[in-house]
Amino acid sequence: MDKIIFHIDVNSAYLSWSALEKLHNGSPVDLRTIPAIIGGDMAKRHGVVLAKSIPAKSYGIVTGEPIVNAMRKCPGLTLESPDHELYDRRSKELMHLLSDICPDIEQVSVDECYMDYTPIHRQYPSPEAAAHLIKDRVRDELGFTVNVGISDRKILAKMASDFRKPDLVHTLYSCEIQEKMWPLPVSSLFMCGHSSVEALRKLEILTIGDLARTDRSIVEAHLKSHGALLWEYANGIDASEVLTVHADAKGIGNSTTLSQDAVDTETAHRVLLALAESVSGRLRASRQSAGMISTEIKYNTFKKVSHQTTLLTPTNQTDTIYRTACGLFDEIWDGTPVRLLGIRSSRLVSCEEPVQLSLFDLPEVAPSGISRKEPSAHKKEQLDAALDAIRARYGADAVVRGSLLRDRPPK
Repeated sequence: MDKIIFHIDVNSAYLSWSALEKLHNGSPVDLRTIPAIIGGDMAKRHGVVLAKSIPAKSYGIVTGEPIVNAMRKCPGLTLESPDHELYDRRSKELMHLLSDICPDIEQVSVDECYMDYTPIHRQYPSPEAAAHLIKDRVRDELGFTVNVGISDRKILAKMASDFRKPDLVHTLYSCEIQEKMWPLPVSSLFMCGHSSVEALRKLEILTIGDLARTDRSIVEAHLKSHGALLWEYANGIDASEVLTVHADAKGIGNSTTLSQDAVDTETAHRVLLALAESVSGRLRASRQSAGMISTEIKYNTFKKVSHQTTLLTPTNQTDTIYRTACGLFDEIWDGTPVRLLGIRSSRLVSCEEPVQLSLFDLPEVAPSGISRKEPSAHKKEQLDAALDAIRARYGADAVVRGSLLRDRPPK
């Protein structure tokens, strides 16, 4: 049979998982049934809406807007802070259940994955029947709902799962794109963000069908390589495969035994920065990004401890890996002098695969509504690329971060 791919996406994952946890702890109110959001810290007046209930949506609240705006739209809105340890646990429960059904799974974020249905197709009357079984089993055993998109292409399966929600199954095969996808606004297309929508609007491209029927060279002239990618997606062109190799078995890491035990956070963080540069550079050289980062400590007592976390968006950026490693170190260090430090990356994915940014990748919005002066992800990527190019041409020591100079012996 032809290849069939499922895209499985949790409906309002953060809000659903937080609601279930509160009910489990005795709360009489289900967050899913009232105007509620998962967001930042209201006391500090910053953060964005990460997830919203259906009642909250009726007030015009949208994912990604500042929580202060959401509170103005609905003064009685219930706000819950995110609990990432809970979300990681729930995500693992979901992936474990799905792996029991079919091991050929590619997890792409904490709440979504692709499944290659082809190897198990003989076990079910149809793809639709299998998809209904999956969503019903998730609902009955885990207590939350998912949408399942079915297609012969990954991009189309992803689009199908975003159709009407919740707890539904949709198909979007290549032969169905003109009927089901082309009438949709271009903003509904995967990877088509606000700036791309505005650029296409100026070209009078308003629907996905408009984009698909436009000459590719015109779109590419205005949006460069990203425009070409959007044009391909609008036409259902996507040759990528479900990456079923278990990424946990692969990883890139580095560790170092310190010449003198680290007895303070500042020293440990400088070591972690050097390790982060090494690990991120090797990731970029291999054209891979990491979905999980772990930090390892060996104390001068020879006791070993480690801590890991799943990233919401796979990365090979030095700054992100460094900050994550430092956060993990700060959580587990008990003050004992440190003899060895290490960083390891795992759940590797190819950089050629499109990555959907999480809301945590958006710039934080200040109370005034003006973005904080934090370098963008694109600028950080440019910095890493420039450093890689200099070191490749002139040697590893050709350029060094200023914060690491104090650790280098004089020449």
